[in-house]
Amino acid sequence: MTKLTEFAPTTSNWKLTLAYDGTDFSGWQVQPGEPTIQGELQHALGRVTGEMPLPQGSGRTDAGVHALGQVASFALVAPIPPENLLRALNRTLPAAIRVLQAKTAPAIFHARHSAVAKTYEYRVYREAICPPTLARYVLACSWPLELDKMEQAARLFEGEHDFLSFAATDPDLSSRDNALDEDTGEMSERGAVRTVFSSGWEKRSGEAGELLVYRVRGNGFLHHMVRNLVGTLIDVGRGKLRTQMIPEILAARARAAAGPTAPAQGLFLHSVEYGEGS
Repeated sequence: MTKLTEFAPTTSNWKLTLAYDGTDFSGWQVQPGEPTIQGELQHALGRVTGEMPLPQGSGRTDAGVHALGQVASFALVAPIPPENLLRALNRTLPAAIRVLQAKTAPAIFHARHSAVAKTYEYRVYREAICPPTLARYVLACSWPLELDKMEQAARLFEGEHDFLSFAATDPDLSSRDNALDEDTGEMSERGAVRTVFSSGWEKRSGEAGELLVYRVRGNGFLHHMVRNLVGTLIDVGRGKLRTQMIPEILAARARAAAGPTAPAQGLFLHSVEYGEGS
């Protein structure tokens, strides 16, 4: 007798690398009645393949946040060459979302669980008048900033620290340790401890004027953590906070001790790193 399992469809695990302009989307995660990156990608897969897997992202970018190298994974039964899937998805996705790479991956690969590091960028525009072509992608900040002090403060975030002071918290929970995870938007199983491998600022000049770019690379991030780091560093540059206060802010483990949350539009998920074979 032929076993029924012999007729079970064979699935392939897929890995996509995406770039998107997050301005007109309500973030990555599917939300009823709202345009989201995950939702648009799921529906594009349905139109192209006839299947509707829910793509799992490396993390949940918020409304208005952009990506240069978001990664998504999902399973498909349809036997489709990677170059065909890439081309077909880009034909059906909104112009604000592009698939940069499509390839099959090992069965154990998961965009979020397999990630070992992420890099974020935050862009600050420094001229008096921000061009409208840049306004969706930068924080316009024309007031004086002391970059040397901001750089010194940024370096103090490197290493393993408890970043509760820089995390969005759930107001419905009374615990001081209610840090939300950037990847899931839920309570973090790891608490608020994260390792930052590098943290620093650089100047970029071009035809449109001067940009200050904050780049941070770490093994994971809390919800709003990067935007809260940037808001605090800008307060250091403006002289509202002293560089030497950064260790005190970390030790306080209280959101009120740190600076404001920088706006979403200046933030980019730059890249996600995986181990060999991914």
